[in-house]
Parts: sequence; C-alpha cells; structure tokens
Amino acid sequence: MGSAKKSSSTARQARIAEMRRAEEARDRRRRLLAIALSTVVVAGLVVGGVVLVRSQSDDSDGMESKGDGTKTSGKFVTGADGLRTWDGDLGRDHVTKKVTYPVEPPVGGDHNQVWMNCNGDVYTKPLNNENAVHSLEHGAVWVTYTDQASEADVEKLAAKVKKTPYSLMSPDDKQKDPIVLSAWGHQRTVTGADDPNVDAFFEKFVQGEQTPEPGAACTNGLSQ
Repeated sequence: MGSAKKSSSTARQARIAEMRRAEEARDRRRRLLAIALSTVVVAGLVVGGVVLVRSQSDDSDGMESKGDGTKTSGKFVTGADGLRTWDGDLGRDHVTKKVTYPVEPPVGGDHNQVWMNCNGDVYTKPLNNENAVHSLEHGAVWVTYTDQASEADVEKLAAKVKKTPYSLMSPDDKQKDPIVLSAWGHQRTVTGADDPNVDAFFEKFVQGEQTPEPGAACTNGLSQ
C-alpha cells in the first residue's frame, strides 16, 4: 500500500516536472520570438529611415523637369563678362511629353527626339523648347527675341543666322530680356545686333567645345 502511494507520488511529481519543463520551453520560445520580432522591427525602421533620408536627399538635389519625371539639377553661374554658364547636370534623354525647364529659353535638358532644323534657319513663330533643345545638343546657337527688340536688330540678327550653319532664330515672348543667345549649357543677353558679344558668342559656341554631339545633323529635322 505504502509502496503504491509512493509510486503514485513519484509519477505525479514526474508529470509536474515534465509540465514545468514544457512551460519553461514555451517561455523560452516566446522570448526568442519576441527578440526576433523586435530585431526585425528595428531593422525595418533603420532601413526605412535610410531610404527616407536618401529620398529626401534626392529630392533636394536640384530642379526636377516636370512632365516626364526626369531631373535637371543645378543653376546658372554668371561670369564677370555676363556669360551665364550652367553649373550642374542637364538631362539628355529623349522624351515625348512636355518638359518644364528651369530657365527660359532652356540651355539643355531632356528633349524631343526630333530636332529643329538649325542650318541657318530663321523662324517667325515660337518654337517648342523640346525640339530646339535637341538642336543645342547638336552644337547650334539659338537666337531668341521678344517684341521689345527693335525691328532693325531682329533683321540684322536674322541675316547673321541665315549665313551661319548650326544656328537658328525664333521669337520667345516668355523670356525676360529682349534678345538672348543660347547654346548647350551657356546663355547671355545682348543689347542689340551690334553688341560685340554677338560675334564672340557665335565664334565660341557654334559647334563649340560644349557640344554634346559634335557633327550631328542640323538638317532633316523639324521645320515650321
């Protein structure tokens, strides 16, 4: 009888010990799971923070060309002689949508795959910037003017353009100054057709060192 009770008590204690071991094992698993989940959450927060910082950094790098999702970053730096040079990046992708350029007229950036003819072409209507920028990529100088430019200056400039391959001319009432000369990454305002900076600009930038695609055609493109 005593032996049976002792055996029963021993068995019960064994079951209790087994239950305790099982409970302790469950506690350990729960703790390990909690630690693992915490590690995953912290890692996720760290990665998310890095991505957010990088995204914010990318967004603040410069100006974004709206309409096609690509970026042109930088700004004009004006030299002592009044020449404005773009300090930054100018996109060069071909796009089909309108591009919002950071300056008017633009001096580069993403553009339409079809260029404006720039073999001494003088246009009487405003151009699509996306086509004209492609001409700049080919090494053309683009003369633009507003209705504030004198008729005599417009005629003289048109005569110069007509005899200069890799140049084009058009009105642009959206620009601030009466007469502007533009090349890829460079621009300046001139006082008139007789301003000595006109010849200097043409000499330096018509198929100049700034040209991204030297020798590319200025014919067989788009014409009004």
